[in-house]
Amino acid sequence: MNSKNPVIVAKNLTKKYGNLTAVDGISFEIHEGECFGFLGPNGAGKTTTIRMIHCVSPITSGTVTVLGKPSHIDNREIKLITGVIPQEINLDPDLTVYENLMIFAKFFDIPHIESKKRVNELIDFVELESKRNSKIDELSTGMKRRLLVARALLNNPKLIIADEPTTGLDPQARHLIWERLRSLKSRGTTLLLTTQYMEEAEQLCDRLMVMHQGRILKEGSPRQLISDEIGREVVEIRIAKEEDEKLIAQMADLACGHERVGDTLYFYCRDGHELMKKIVDFNLPNVLNRPATLEDVFLKLTGRSLIE
Repeated sequence: MNSKNPVIVAKNLTKKYGNLTAVDGISFEIHEGECFGFLGPNGAGKTTTIRMIHCVSPITSGTVTVLGKPSHIDNREIKLITGVIPQEINLDPDLTVYENLMIFAKFFDIPHIESKKRVNELIDFVELESKRNSKIDELSTGMKRRLLVARALLNNPKLIIADEPTTGLDPQARHLIWERLRSLKSRGTTLLLTTQYMEEAEQLCDRLMVMHQGRILKEGSPRQLISDEIGREVVEIRIAKEEDEKLIAQMADLACGHERVGDTLYFYCRDGHELMKKIVDFNLPNVLNRPATLEDVFLKLTGRSLIE
């Protein structure tokens, strides 16, 4: 366990909507200065969990604290030390970039002179100086997302909650936001990230947990999860399903895990070299040998669970 102080501690956290259990008794800790990721498919409980942490959704049972303060609906103390980058783009379309930030600063009772200073610094930080006097409708989606990042930083938060912050962005805009989030983390800010992008989780997260149907399936660093669940390499073979049994038997001495998904048979290995040597001897078409990724972990865990 990380030796740094815990910023968030959840114990048996549960959220129900009538007969639906959206979050099912989960427990975890998020430590000072780390980026902690919630990874999972739609409906896994990621956003519901962060809404309880951020005091905008009541907890059904269990507890969660933020810097020792109990999280409950409308706890202003927690909101004052938290910045939120939401999924939805909820900027005021009638105001300019500069005006959006200045108006939002009033929610934190930041003095006007200080607000102007922070707003100017943040516009520069997210590279929107050329758009400071533009209305929201004049911005691209990537620019709007960057403005949401700037808005989340107005109150100099100790904790930033980024709820799928790069949804719908092109690669260039996504990488710029990753760069800005990494910069915040380097300053000691604690980041809580929800995402469906595997590369995003690998790029940003020190630790993450994979959620499905309101429960935690696995928790650890991206590298640890890949090593524990998959190994170092993946070999993909597109062959007819009726060929699986024969091929798996021929590979039995290599101690590789395997899984059939759709039209592809996957082998998970610590070292795919020996496996590839055998496959070459069999002269099989449609074979790919590649490094294991977090996406393999995600599909193995949530994909199989969805089938079940």
